[in-house]
Amino acid sequence: MRNENREEKQMSVKSLIINPGSTSTKIGVFEDENLLFEETLRHSTEEISQYASIVDQKDFRKKIITDLLEEKNFDIETLHVVVGRGGMLKPIPGGTYAVTDELLADLKVGVQGQHASNLGGILAREIGDSIGVPSYIVDPVVVDELMPIARYSGVPELPRTSVFHALNQKAVAKRYARETGRSYESLRLIVVHMGGGVSVGAHECGKVVDVFNALDGDGAFSPERAGAVPSGALIKMCYSGQYTEKEVYGKIVGKGGFNAYLGTNDMREVTKRANEGDTKAAEAKAAFLLQVAKDIGSMACVLHGKVDQIILTGGIAYGADVCEALKERAGWIAPVTVYPGEDELLALAQGALRVLNGEEQAMVY
Repeated sequence: MRNENREEKQMSVKSLIINPGSTSTKIGVFEDENLLFEETLRHSTEEISQYASIVDQKDFRKKIITDLLEEKNFDIETLHVVVGRGGMLKPIPGGTYAVTDELLADLKVGVQGQHASNLGGILAREIGDSIGVPSYIVDPVVVDELMPIARYSGVPELPRTSVFHALNQKAVAKRYARETGRSYESLRLIVVHMGGGVSVGAHECGKVVDVFNALDGDGAFSPERAGAVPSGALIKMCYSGQYTEKEVYGKIVGKGGFNAYLGTNDMREVTKRANEGDTKAAEAKAAFLLQVAKDIGSMACVLHGKVDQIILTGGIAYGADVCEALKERAGWIAPVTVYPGEDELLALAQGALRVLNGEEQAMVY
């Protein structure tokens, strides 16, 4: 183990955070919760297309990260931990996970699919090992804490699944708990993440016991996703002969929601059009707000109506009019707190800090 000069209990913790996307790698360096610097490294289609698989991009992405740190005159040996965005692993409970050999192997294979986020843990482990510090992932999208009865869909072969904005939902829930002097495990919360996808989760005693699948199945439509659609009509569309499987899936994920109705995935553009008298945009926006409010009501029933707080988060929560409309429809259920945006780099850093500071135990995959 290198870096023997590090004391067991640090006055402060320096962390490197790695969040890979399909055409970018976002990194941040933190001292405790204070951001020292961040950078989004863009990758051209030509650069990415050279590699046959996601995992083949590892050395390319690692080099641009280490080159950037060198350009910033940052001494990598001063780091205490490296944290990567979690990828498409097996369903797991929420928490901060050490990048063990088994976890690393499943990231490389992509047990639930190939996605750029799989590289987060792979790069964290490789860089961490090179300087003798631990590596972690935090609350990947495959976090699954559903109670058994929440998995029933009505078709045994098609169970409901937990795919949602776990990192941000958990981060804002824990932030609310900390700011109100309570433990996350003692609260009943409804967390509403509104971004490119929408996920609404029921948090009970530290677990997300029910949640609308934000990727391709449940709940409200969003800027890019269709949400729940009439199943009979969908079946007819699939067998109409007019569309390939890929084209139908594109209507559900990517080209659905506001993209389908208005040709934009930008809520600011939707609001601008609505405010300028575009009745179609105004109606689509009102429909979106109605569907999100209905999802909140559903999760209130999951929690037996005993809801301590509703939390609105994600990029769309920057819209004051959106938040006011949801308060008007659902504020009778519980008070509403707004934490706009999703600071994924900080959420990842906080996950590692909770383990290093002894607030939580690292989870074992």
